[in-house]
Amino acid sequence: MTTIPPAPGSGAHRPGPDAAEPGPDVAEPGPDVAEPGPDVAEPGPDAVAAERRRLISLGYRMLGSLAEAEDVVQETYARWYAMSPREREAVVSPGAWLTKVAGRICLDVLRSARARRERYVGAWVPEPLPGGAEWSSGAADGSNADPADRVTLDESVSMAFLVVLESMTPAERVAFVLHDVFRYPFAEVADIVGRTPAACRQLASSARRRIDAQRPPASPTAQRARVVREFRQAWEAGDIGALVGLLDPDATAVGDGGGLVTATLHPIEGAESIARFFAERVLPGRLTLRECTVNGQPGLAAQLDGAVVSVYAFDIADDRIRRIWAVLNPEKLRPWTTG
Repeated sequence: MTTIPPAPGSGAHRPGPDAAEPGPDVAEPGPDVAEPGPDVAEPGPDAVAAERRRLISLGYRMLGSLAEAEDVVQETYARWYAMSPREREAVVSPGAWLTKVAGRICLDVLRSARARRERYVGAWVPEPLPGGAEWSSGAADGSNADPADRVTLDESVSMAFLVVLESMTPAERVAFVLHDVFRYPFAEVADIVGRTPAACRQLASSARRRIDAQRPPASPTAQRARVVREFRQAWEAGDIGALVGLLDPDATAVGDGGGLVTATLHPIEGAESIARFFAERVLPGRLTLRECTVNGQPGLAAQLDGAVVSVYAFDIADDRIRRIWAVLNPEKLRPWTTG
């Protein structure tokens, strides 16, 4: 059985058996709360605010959208502060309480997202994160991240990983992310998903099989970066032969413009078709390609007059590109154009 290391910082906040349990529809203390008394102090605002980074990290993995993750966190905090001071004092573990509320909101968002994405123009690709994706490691540039945490970051937010998560049912995704990524016991997962621990174990097991089936053989980051660099050079040169040589024969390329900018509406399949597609799109003089980090993996960003207009993520195995995800939807490029 393949397991994924816990997400950075998640272990310190994992709820135990005495964690507070919000109700199914509103952010209210559950039965496992302390009886407030004169010696019980309300959790300080700094302690509660400190959970925000972890909650966004959780929400992004759940939803594949940083914007939606931020909305979930905002709603979670709104429910926390909607309680009276006495109710907040009764919460044994604010971090566990906030996580349970955020998890239930994410589950609702995932259920509604299915209908919205069916109406989406073209393919829907998870929102790409720039090198600053190390926000979940506690350091803006990742320089202080523990190596084990960096491995976790690379695995659990890679585009390939998120795309597989998109194929899961909402309950599978929530159960898998909470248990396999954030190491929540199935008893707590069951309380969030609204099923028995045994059912949640089956959900996570099904999700794990999907992940394992799609996981490419591990290859060093430097090796993947070299392939991306050679792809950039071949694209800039319009060299179809070189592009074909870098692509798996059964490679697939997907574009996401969201109906806001021009992008191919259907996946392009086959190495030669993909190579011709890129080679025939001559880069205008003002458009430049730069190598960068996309969701913890080597990728490319296209800039027009210094502004990022598209981002490219790659799934690479055995020195060949298996999948390319091109995100052109400007609403999904906000993290690349701000801050």
